[in-house]
Amino acid sequence: MYRQNERGVVDVWNLIVSALYGVVEGITEWLPISSTGHILLLNKFVPLAVTTDFWDMFLVVIQLGAILAVCVMFFHKLNPFSLKKTKEERKSTWILWAKVVVCCIPAAAVGIPLDNFIEEHLGGPYVIASTLIVYGLIFIALEAHREKIARTAPIVQPQGKHMRLPTDATPLRRSADELSRVTDIDTLDWKTAFGIGLFQVLAIVPGTSRSGATIIGGLVLGCSRAVAAEFTFFLAIPTMVGASGLRLVKFFLKGNSFTSSEAAILAVGCIVAFAVSLVMVRALMGYVRKHDFKPFGIYRIVLGIVVIVYFALFA
Repeated sequence: MYRQNERGVVDVWNLIVSALYGVVEGITEWLPISSTGHILLLNKFVPLAVTTDFWDMFLVVIQLGAILAVCVMFFHKLNPFSLKKTKEERKSTWILWAKVVVCCIPAAAVGIPLDNFIEEHLGGPYVIASTLIVYGLIFIALEAHREKIARTAPIVQPQGKHMRLPTDATPLRRSADELSRVTDIDTLDWKTAFGIGLFQVLAIVPGTSRSGATIIGGLVLGCSRAVAAEFTFFLAIPTMVGASGLRLVKFFLKGNSFTSSEAAILAVGCIVAFAVSLVMVRALMGYVRKHDFKPFGIYRIVLGIVVIVYFALFA
């Protein structure tokens, strides 16, 4: 069922599996639950029938489809050449890009030298399960801490002679996001942005989640959930383009080239990841404006425990 014929005719089953990987990538790339971890786990149960070199490259390059979705959805915001923007707005866009690029330096400085080691030693199910659980606990603890701060913050009294407290005596407390120091990405300062970039280094370990690490960093450093999520989207562009470029270079330096089947598998995975990401990015931005990240923390813990139990008993 997995075999490709000698002329390289595309294996339909591989295309179906590639599309499945694209769905998983498109969903998990933006949620703080680790896309790489999910794809590595999926590969244990529904593997692609490809060479090891192609798989190592596919695992990273499929993320380009998801990244393209961010470029499309935030094109105006990220486009410094837009004639619809004022001179000041174009300047702000260039500054945003500068922050994004500078903040990717720590992850590149650590990740590139360790790429081979991570690929060989840290892709196992127990490593993935452990990081899923640890960062799931961090998400829950962090959101609980933010809620505590919001509960203990002074009540804001209405202003103006026509304003009065509600008759049901509901406390006029602000939410944790309203108490955040950074509530708009345009006011994200360099120090905070670089701090988020440092948190991104944590994501070199599979199962951590790049978006999870940077969102945690944003929340710890005083950003609202929306700002943390949006800046995470933008950080993904140079980070994943660079990571994908590195994997492609390694793939070709080993003397590999794409067969027609491999090219089709990669294309299908990226296209599906792009389409699913268009939905997920919009959904996540809508979600974080009204909800916290606790459900993702719970999901990570449950999945991590399931993975440990399964591989301990059946693998």
